[in-house]
Amino acid sequence: MKRLSFILPLLLFCVASQAQIQFGYISYEQVLKEMPEYTQATQDLAALKAKYEAEAQKGEEEFQQKFVDFLQGQKDFPQAIMQKRQAELQALMDNGVAFRMKSQELIAQAEKDMMQEAQKRLNRALLEVGVELGYGYILNTDNNNCPYINPVVGVDVTNIVRKKLGLATATETETASPIPAQEGTGN
Repeated sequence: MKRLSFILPLLLFCVASQAQIQFGYISYEQVLKEMPEYTQATQDLAALKAKYEAEAQKGEEEFQQKFVDFLQGQKDFPQAIMQKRQAELQALMDNGVAFRMKSQELIAQAEKDMMQEAQKRLNRALLEVGVELGYGYILNTDNNNCPYINPVVGVDVTNIVRKKLGLATATETETASPIPAQEGTGN
């Protein structure tokens, strides 16, 4: 009986405190793509990809030229020269493949590094909005992760975060005011 008298108030407190928690939700990718840091990073990444592609193309052209030379002269080459040229062609081809693979790894790492500043800034804004509005958490709705959000306790904070980042216009932020959990609970 003593246990029940201790557990019942604790259970009621937990249920009451959970009923008051509100949360926000946002499409992280949508807001991230609107940020100037994201735009700059994608431009820098495109330039980097173009440089790697130009270098890979240069290597492929060198391989093609040597291959044409090999085909044209293979009838006249002694066995030792032919084997040497074949080995050179194989090495060029292997180097080309290795360069492509390494460049893909380097581009992926560069993309991660370039996006890091935009993500830090967006995460800071989410933290500030969450604390300012007293949300228990802010969900990311990308990829249909949250197919249902109760509008009584969940608030779309997209425009609030956009305003915090300086991305929203005045008319967009006027419609972004959060609805307190007490409103909208009636029939």
